[in-house]
Amino acid sequence: MKFRIRSASLAGYVELATSLGLPAHQMLRDAGIDPRSLDNPETLIDVRAAREVLENAALRSGVEDFGLRMAESRRLSNLGPISLALRDEPTGRKVLEMLLRHMRLINASLFTQLEDAGDLTIIREEFLLSGPGGTRQSVELAVGVMHRLLREILGPRWEARAVCFTHRAPNDMTSHLRVFGRFITFNTEFNGIVCAASDLNQPLERADPAMARLARQYLETMHMSADTGTADRVRQLIIALLPAGRCTVDQVAHHLGVDRRTIHRHLAQQNESFTAMLSSIRASLAARHLAESDRAAIEIADLLGFSSPSAFARWFRQAFGETATAWRYRNTSSR
Repeated sequence: MKFRIRSASLAGYVELATSLGLPAHQMLRDAGIDPRSLDNPETLIDVRAAREVLENAALRSGVEDFGLRMAESRRLSNLGPISLALRDEPTGRKVLEMLLRHMRLINASLFTQLEDAGDLTIIREEFLLSGPGGTRQSVELAVGVMHRLLREILGPRWEARAVCFTHRAPNDMTSHLRVFGRFITFNTEFNGIVCAASDLNQPLERADPAMARLARQYLETMHMSADTGTADRVRQLIIALLPAGRCTVDQVAHHLGVDRRTIHRHLAQQNESFTAMLSSIRASLAARHLAESDRAAIEIADLLGFSSPSAFARWFRQAFGETATAWRYRNTSSR
């Protein structure tokens, strides 16, 4: 599926790339993005092109934290009209719930999920992208923006309990330590931020319930006009369910409150199939974990919901034409 996002997602790209000696405008054109589209933050651009621009900028400049550096200049207002609604929510949790409810209006390719674990709340972020190409820069930009948003909402003294990335650590941690503090982990099972639940439940002083209600009504109207289809909802659930074990069409149907035949019928209407979608997502995530992290193949097999390492090995050879070890060596060596 072709996702489109607001050009505001590349805010600060031209300035940062130019400061590093890169031909910023030409690199945009090479990726299929008209540089003039960045003049209006509401202009829609192809998310894969935006991802390509960030990855190429990091590669050509030798700056591993290119996406994170872009995040440092972001503010709540960069999210567009939805930022007006977020400012008037009563608690940080309500801010996040509102943001997640309308995330597709900002970036339909980014799947964000809240999970409660005792006195902690986990904010997971994952891109719904398959196919070739890394996502390290996009992920660090997304997590960096979320961190900036939380600090702007909760106050400058707020600190995350942990910031997690599935990819390996950079050679230079300076930017990561400056932005996130010292509680950063790499090669983890998910991308995202771990917060104290009590921090998110504290009342926000500037909340205006009346304005929040009006903003919600406006956003619901926008949300309905941009409502996602069955294929997107299935794709989101596959990504969410894979790390918990084998993801089946019955499990997805249960979460959507329908039977498996309904899932198959709706996907067929969109020229999709559950089996092909599951395999595509697994291939994308497998390539990402092997190329960008130091996790062992046995751990990756578990994250992708395979019943055993041997099942993962057979699937990988069929999907990629070689072993996971050979694929990782070839791709990391070329980088």
